[in-house]
Amino acid sequence: MAANKLNRLHIHASDAQSWPLEIPSLPDLAMKGAYSHAQIWRTEDLEAVQLHGTYYGVQVFTEIDLPGHTTSIGNAYPYLVTAKDVPWPGYALEPPSGQLRLNSSEVPPFIQTLLDDLLSRTSRHSSLFHLGGDELNMNAYRLDPTVNSSSYQILQPLVQAFINHVISIATAHSLTVIMWEEMVLDWNLTLPQDVIIQTWRGSDDDALGTILNKGYKTLFGSNAHWYLDCGHGYFVDLEPSNPDSPVRPPYIDYCSPYKNWRHMYAYDPVANVPQSQRHPVVGGEVHLWGELTDSVNLDGMLWPRVAAAAEVMWSALGTKPDESITRRLADMRERLVMRGIRAGVVQMEWCLRHKGGCRL
Repeated sequence: MAANKLNRLHIHASDAQSWPLEIPSLPDLAMKGAYSHAQIWRTEDLEAVQLHGTYYGVQVFTEIDLPGHTTSIGNAYPYLVTAKDVPWPGYALEPPSGQLRLNSSEVPPFIQTLLDDLLSRTSRHSSLFHLGGDELNMNAYRLDPTVNSSSYQILQPLVQAFINHVISIATAHSLTVIMWEEMVLDWNLTLPQDVIIQTWRGSDDDALGTILNKGYKTLFGSNAHWYLDCGHGYFVDLEPSNPDSPVRPPYIDYCSPYKNWRHMYAYDPVANVPQSQRHPVVGGEVHLWGELTDSVNLDGMLWPRVAAAAEVMWSALGTKPDESITRRLADMRERLVMRGIRAGVVQMEWCLRHKGGCRL
């Protein structure tokens, strides 16, 4: 990362499927929520990663996605979660379903304990905290005994109160809060002006403009351009008894096609944002989600495409990738390989040996 002038590492530290992060004041979270005891991320592991990043000028910060994507909390504290252990279609975009209850008196003190524990440690090495806020499923709250409704008019003030509480905790730890775009664009929350809103859906053009017009700082990273896991297929299997199954050839995922390095390099997130309005755009993120990624294929999923995105963020907005860029990126790829990074190939070797021979 440092070699490519990338200076932030955003760790999506928990999700519906697993809670791997050790929280000493809530030990059952990881003990009952992780896939296995061998897959728990200990406090010393997190601190080691943050310290390592600091040595290289990379600020490592965590995301605890709230109030959605929290099914794994229910493995230890089932009374805090709604829509758990029900068929997931209709209650979540991927299995398993389950979200924190929005009107339970037991959720706020749990959140207070969780974040006070985590943020008191991470704030030593980072000024940022990401609270998530994406893909909140309204149907799940019909099953929430503290709400019993999927009405936006009922849920919106409850979401506002929940997010206010999380922001107040992060602020008490002197952290700047980041959250996904839905909290502004879908839920129309009123937020402090120092919150950073992160866009991710579609082309980003409308999202960036709308968020900037509301006076918030933004991060860009469209799933149409900078999602590294797109184009690798889906994780859903065919249900043989379902004649209407969406699992059918060519078995593409929701954000296909694959985002090759040229596509990523050509991305201009602020093309439709006037120069005078770009100052609150504080940067961008390349995203790699973990459904189909592990330690074996990680390097190739990231590199060299992330290097292409890094150049875009520093100096190349709106630049078409030509041969000079191909050669520069191919050189960077070789330097990464020499350092033990199993980076993917940038260009056919013949083209690199015959300058100008692969132009059209």
